[in-house]
Amino acid sequence: MTKTIVGIGGLAATNTPGDSIRTLALGSCIAVVLLHPRTRTVGMVHIALPNSSTNIKKSQSKPGSFVDTGIPALIKIMQENGCDNNIKSFRIKIAGGASVLDPNNVFNIGKNNLIVAKNLLWSLGTGAVSEDTGENISRNVEVEVDTGKVTISSAGRGSWKI
Repeated sequence: MTKTIVGIGGLAATNTPGDSIRTLALGSCIAVVLLHPRTRTVGMVHIALPNSSTNIKKSQSKPGSFVDTGIPALIKIMQENGCDNNIKSFRIKIAGGASVLDPNNVFNIGKNNLIVAKNLLWSLGTGAVSEDTGENISRNVEVEVDTGKVTISSAGRGSWKI
């Protein structure tokens, strides 16, 4: 039973029974979670920024840092774990995109991350089945292989499922 921690710009996938993937302290960052019911494979990417054009070199070394490179990279590692290449066969969940350090919404990084992620998914012919996004709270996210359940937690608010 392994609990993989995904840091900023990181991504992971597993279909090992008992395993889970977790990321911590999502503020304006977003976590995109892919679940493949047939293979019982789960994957997660912790995305910091919407567009890789802001740092091409980083997008090549750490594609999970950006929406436009992170989601395709996650799909690729899901396929390497036995999933088919039909994006419509995945259940997708999104968390984060808050305005924690930008209360006046000057930069709107969280909102922009969400818009670009949703537009990318829509361009692939799919979208999230559920999400927990926005507001001004930091979130932790965990997805379990055995159940496929995605649990969100936040200090002072407890935990809930999406």
